Amino acid sequence: MSAPRPARRLSRRQVVKVLAAGPLVGVFSGIGPRVSLAANDKLQIACIGVANQAGANLNAVAGQAIVALCDIDDTHLERLTAPQPRFPGARVYNDYRELIDKEVGKVDAVVVSTADHHHVPASIQAVRKKMHVYCEKPLAHTVAETRLLTEEAAKAGVATQLGTQIHAGDNYRRVVEIIRSGAIGSVDEVHVWVGKGWGGGDRPDGGENPPKTLHWDLWLGPAPVRPYVPGRYHPAQWRRWWDFGNGTLGDMGCHYMDLPFWALDLKYPTACEAEGPPVHPETCPLGLIVRYEFPARGDKPAMKFTWYDGNLVPKEVKGQRVPGSGVMFVGSEGMMFADYGGYRLFPQEKFASFTPPPQTIANSIGHHAEWIQACREGTPTTCAFGYSGPLSEAVLLGNVAYRSGTRIEWDAAATRVTNSPEADALVRKAYRRGWEVA
Repeated sequence: MSAPRPARRLSRRQVVKVLAAGPLVGVFSGIGPRVSLAANDKLQIACIGVANQAGANLNAVAGQAIVALCDIDDTHLERLTAPQPRFPGARVYNDYRELIDKEVGKVDAVVVSTADHHHVPASIQAVRKKMHVYCEKPLAHTVAETRLLTEEAAKAGVATQLGTQIHAGDNYRRVVEIIRSGAIGSVDEVHVWVGKGWGGGDRPDGGENPPKTLHWDLWLGPAPVRPYVPGRYHPAQWRRWWDFGNGTLGDMGCHYMDLPFWALDLKYPTACEAEGPPVHPETCPLGLIVRYEFPARGDKPAMKFTWYDGNLVPKEVKGQRVPGSGVMFVGSEGMMFADYGGYRLFPQEKFASFTPPPQTIANSIGHHAEWIQACREGTPTTCAFGYSGPLSEAVLLGNVAYRSGTRIEWDAAATRVTNSPEADALVRKAYRRGWEVA
């Protein structure tokens, strides 16, 4: 066979549209009770958030019956409801708490595409009403929220899927097969990096009245009250702020860390530490390095796992020049670089005639399609919360280590940091009255 193909990048829009032929094989369990529908009936779906990435998710499930729409910006809702409704008869809400309460028995499933700080307040209410949930990444705003939602979803037996759309791509599946085949030997070291920089800046002075179409208090939701400042928080900048997001790690960690988590059967780290600029009380760092330690898993060795982002991404990893984002697996018999669209094996001369192992992971019917099928038929999804919850926990623990300024030791069974009360306090947060999560 010819040498491994060079890495190729796919856009987020392309990833969302990945639809490949072949039966779905549930790699990770997420089996919920099937919805009682005739073969030609459509799932009754509510969408919380309808613009930007939420709009992409809405488009991906639009073949079902969209019966309720929720957004804090009336402008976004009006684009779907007037002058010609795109989803005739869909009920319209600004507050998802009201939607979930009023739509019990009418809605089968909910798509949550909000800022991070609303993921669990919305999703957990839906789960507790026995609604199936598709939620954007990361699964939660805090580690404690992540564990709570993961456990509640399992208890409710609903179908779940995290919005890590690249997981449905063919390349990720082929990389997992190669790593699991032992082509590069036993892997005890992984490096993951993303050249984005969601962070920096100080809280602006002053504020002004929000546009009449924007329900600012609902957007703040569980977060502390602050004035509206145009362009500083909503719609695009909220990832920079600890009150609403988790920086670049929160934005991209679930996409890129997903690949080694899948290939190496990772779950909870035992420790991690981080380095970056001095911690800002309001905003995330423009560059971050997190070093995780994972325990042995069966015949797989304990491993070191390093994340880099923003202005701290490496130009070389283990002697190899690398692009701005990717994953490097380091094994006893070689190395593999991979990203969304391709992979390379090193040393190149050793793998010049490499033949990939036979395909063992079926092509996906599509990331959203997996979830829809799971809601209807009780089949597994590949990013059910049972898998993506621990992935999100590991991602968010990196920020706990960074903000605490210490190496943290993690007791996954107890969901707590054992060596630092200050770090353990960052595992959870306080909520504004009326938005509590418990």
